[in-house]
Amino acid sequence: MDALTRIKDAAAAARQPAAMLPLRLSDIAARAAPRYTSYPTAPQFEESVDAQAYGRWLETLSGSDAPASLYLHVPYCRSICSYCGCAAKATLRDEPLVAFAARLRREIALVAERAGPLTVTHLHWGGGTPNVLPADLFRRVLDDIRARFALAPGAEHAVEIDPRHLTPETIATLAAGGVTRVSLGVQDFDPAVQQAIGRVQPFEMVRAAVEGLREAGLAGLNMDLIYGLPLQTLGSIRDTAARAAALRPDRIALFGYAHVPWMRPHQRLLDEAALPDPALRVELAETARETLLDAGYVAIGIDHFARPDDGLATALADGALRRNFQGYTTDDAPVLLGFGPTAIGRLPQGYVQNVADIAGWGRAVDERRLPVARGRALTPDDRLRGAVIESLLCVFEVDLDGIARRHGASPDVFAPALAELETLRRQGFVALAGGRLTILHDGPALARIVASAFDAYLTTSARHSLAV
Repeated sequence: MDALTRIKDAAAAARQPAAMLPLRLSDIAARAAPRYTSYPTAPQFEESVDAQAYGRWLETLSGSDAPASLYLHVPYCRSICSYCGCAAKATLRDEPLVAFAARLRREIALVAERAGPLTVTHLHWGGGTPNVLPADLFRRVLDDIRARFALAPGAEHAVEIDPRHLTPETIATLAAGGVTRVSLGVQDFDPAVQQAIGRVQPFEMVRAAVEGLREAGLAGLNMDLIYGLPLQTLGSIRDTAARAAALRPDRIALFGYAHVPWMRPHQRLLDEAALPDPALRVELAETARETLLDAGYVAIGIDHFARPDDGLATALADGALRRNFQGYTTDDAPVLLGFGPTAIGRLPQGYVQNVADIAGWGRAVDERRLPVARGRALTPDDRLRGAVIESLLCVFEVDLDGIARRHGASPDVFAPALAELETLRRQGFVALAGGRLTILHDGPALARIVASAFDAYLTTSARHSLAV
């Protein structure tokens, strides 16, 4: 059986309903697990990887012809939604944005001085709300990027957008700046849910945004939806998914709400009694999932969907799907450079993360220091386990023997993880044959749990969001 057939079979099996088993899916999904947009995950980053280490890593890139990706974190919104798990600060004034953009440009210069004029294949603006940046500031930052890096022909240029703050001027600026993909934060179309989470944006507002973007030639569109929000019902999530699909974005991300008030205190504003319990979360996720599949979308990993002709669907079929800090991607660049507060980057040597607070990040940049707070130098075992976890999150199966062989390790290193998964194997959730571990059904619900068995750093005291 070839790789494409295995991937298709695994994806099809993951959509099948679970058999009647003593261990209920809702019980498993009630467990907490990391999202695994990296391995090791951010809680394992250490202060020993500092600005000096990052500088040395950057200098090894000088003269390299390896492609790079850039991520720019804009840490400001006009207001903070009560469900939000992002690192962001509210501002109604433009003065903080002016100061931020000036420092962002300085950080870009600091990195480029050490790394050299790398070729960029992916450029992504996240937040926060990148479209709160006034047009002139956006253009200046982009001009600096083009002056200091070489944007490859056909490079993807993506921007996350809040439809509530999308103006004709913003659309024109994005189009003129060569943006190729826009990601709209939708979350939910139900008015009651919108009121509960502090983000009111009627369907007509989102539809107008979509029409305006397409009229300007910005055809690459994504939408983000969230299940697990207060007051959501099976009927409302079905309606939200159907309305989103009717607008025909190329990609739709269906994220589970991460209730982490110990990290994001503003989430305490939500009525916890109105949050769905784990069993309902599973039903909400499956209802939205089935609605999107019925609308013709292809399921991508645990929480993404794409039109059959989209690059993500092609990457899945070709075995080239990847996962990074932006979620599922076609980006296979070995270098990711992060700019702005909290931004995370990856180089061949490991991960780095910038200072989280805006003031501390700004002071470092003003002093011409790389604003790195911590990071993680990758060990051979990290690379081995990271490959296993990425495969499970992308295609719900992993060739353990093959990965061990490619990394010069013995498959015996996985024995403790397989022992931990024995209950799931006996009850028919996973199978192990010929050194290949496969999630037999409910892959989106189980992938993070199965992946966590291979996490050498995970402890029972760690606090993470629910797996579903």
